[in-house]
Amino acid sequence: MRVLIVYCHPVPDSFCAAVCETALEAIRAKGCEARLLDLYAENFDPVMRCDERRFYNDRAPIDPTLQAHIDHIKWAEEIVFIYPTWWYGLPAMLKGWLDRVWATDVAFELPKGKGAIRPLMTNISKIAVVTTCGAPRLWSHLVGHPGRKTILRGIRALCARRCRTLFMAHYLMDSSTPESRGAFLDHVKRKLTAF
Repeated sequence: MRVLIVYCHPVPDSFCAAVCETALEAIRAKGCEARLLDLYAENFDPVMRCDERRFYNDRAPIDPTLQAHIDHIKWAEEIVFIYPTWWYGLPAMLKGWLDRVWATDVAFELPKGKGAIRPLMTNISKIAVVTTCGAPRLWSHLVGHPGRKTILRGIRALCARRCRTLFMAHYLMDSSTPESRGAFLDHVKRKLTAF
């Protein structure tokens, strides 16, 4: 299986970086082909400019810096998103990546007149989210887990009809311990290996 890891964290020695390394090891140990897309390391520009937005509904993006990203998502059969949950949602860079890369005539086709959009990412049959949250689990659920919903509902709707999903979160990250972090890394390894 071809697995794309989309990693989004600005600190190279963060716990999210350890999660990313654990995920890569688990995926490669299973014999899958893996690609890592580190949005901060490559200084991805998440800002959609005026002209890009004006033509968003009319055509696929023409910015040449987006083509490699488009090629990655078209190559993938599974995507693993690894990021910190900030203000209950996605980091701005990751949200901007979704805005700019998962675009018209890339991830979906807009209907001519009435009707629903047509998914174009049917090559993707699995989506996993691995995140850290400062808030407790209950509070995150009460707030509605907007980041989780964006990916596991919104993005999933553009993928294969029976796309499977997996969600893992280390809650209370700000008061985590070496033991809780170690247990979470073990959990990530087991779950991704089985997934």
